[in-house]
Amino acid sequence: MATVPRPSRRKVEYPTSDGKPMAETDVHRDDMIDTIETLRVYYADNPNVYVSGNILLFYEEGNGRKHVSPDVLVVHGIAKEPPRLHYLGWVEGKYPDVVIELTSKTTRTEDQKKKLVLYRDRLKVPEYFLFDPYSDYLFPSMQGYRLVAGEYVRIEPVDGRLPSAVLGLHLERQRMALRLFDPRTGRRLPTFREENAAAKAALRDAEARAEAEAQTRRDAEARAEADADARRRAEAEIERLRREIDALKRGQDPSR
Repeated sequence: MATVPRPSRRKVEYPTSDGKPMAETDVHRDDMIDTIETLRVYYADNPNVYVSGNILLFYEEGNGRKHVSPDVLVVHGIAKEPPRLHYLGWVEGKYPDVVIELTSKTTRTEDQKKKLVLYRDRLKVPEYFLFDPYSDYLFPSMQGYRLVAGEYVRIEPVDGRLPSAVLGLHLERQRMALRLFDPRTGRRLPTFREENAAAKAALRDAEARAEAEAQTRRDAEARAEADADARRRAEAEIERLRREIDALKRGQDPSR
């Protein structure tokens, strides 16, 4: 009896890079890194929020070509650890809750059409933001969309900022930088570089204060030593005068 060969299952390789540059320009790269790191610090105490960016996100099991690489993504309800080589949506069990793209003329078609449709229709991303740091083509240069009944509805600005209901933060433009504003505190979230600079400044201040205090102690010790030396000289002089007076009283030559 003839046997029917079983179809072989070829293991699908999911790449970790698409061969494209990390970012369009230095500004795009810095904005991306700053936003990712700021959000990571913001969610540092929550083990079930995953923040990443510039990572290949695969959305069709068994197909290594079906992927997208969001500049910034936030996913609630999945473990932030361990670090991923790539993001497999069917393994994680869900897709991003927020995506931010740092857009430009070069990526305008992909960001405004291909990715928008993918995020809206296939991945069902609740919030999608676009930021054009150079104001090359996007007017206004920061735009946001919220998924409502299967359609993206434009997010209206509040005091010049775009509110994210998912993050509980507002996105705002500061010159060419994308910043995150906390409406509860009324302050911008510091970037990693700002926190690092502040920490270094605080360290320098602490070192300066410590040196000033050490110098004050050294000065006090020097003054105390000088006072002690002066006291010893004064006591020696008093003793010498006492001996002279005693000698005079006895009719002796005090110089002898």
